[in-house]
Amino acid sequence: MIHLEQVQRADTVQTTPVVCMHCDDPACALVCPADAIKKTPDGVVQTSLKPRCIGCTNCVFACPFGVPKYAVEVDQMMKCDMCYDRTSVGLKPMCATVCPSGALFFGTPEELAAERSGTPINEFQFGSRTIRTKVNLMMPHGSHSLRVSTGAQIRKNDLLTMVRPMERASQEQK
Repeated sequence: MIHLEQVQRADTVQTTPVVCMHCDDPACALVCPADAIKKTPDGVVQTSLKPRCIGCTNCVFACPFGVPKYAVEVDQMMKCDMCYDRTSVGLKPMCATVCPSGALFFGTPEELAAERSGTPINEFQFGSRTIRTKVNLMMPHGSHSLRVSTGAQIRKNDLLTMVRPMERASQEQK
């Protein structure tokens, strides 16, 4: 399951996909008291197993990327599982197949680097904690990791709120 976050509904219909990063050492699975979140041998972190998930939401709070979502109507945590039913048989995940801009890509880091400019990275620094993931993110050439400031709260809406006035001012000057 892939989640689409509304960026700023009053100003745009834009959405942002929230895909699981499939951490090498997934915090969501580590904090699950029911052992409902499993990682496959090929590194895919599965969504919670319905018979085991007790709906405690520990995973929701533990994920540094904010991926798991608690679905009240089914009393279960839901998240992207890289369309494991597809990828385990050689198909691409649905998000990468239907993404109109091609921003979501499924392939090896080498294939990704050949398609895009920049360097694919899968190492993230949250304070003193280093998290490595199966999913790569494109960064400027020479980057090795992404340092995330643990004290700063930046929401997508905040970014748009900052950008919109600048866009309007630029258009007014023309």
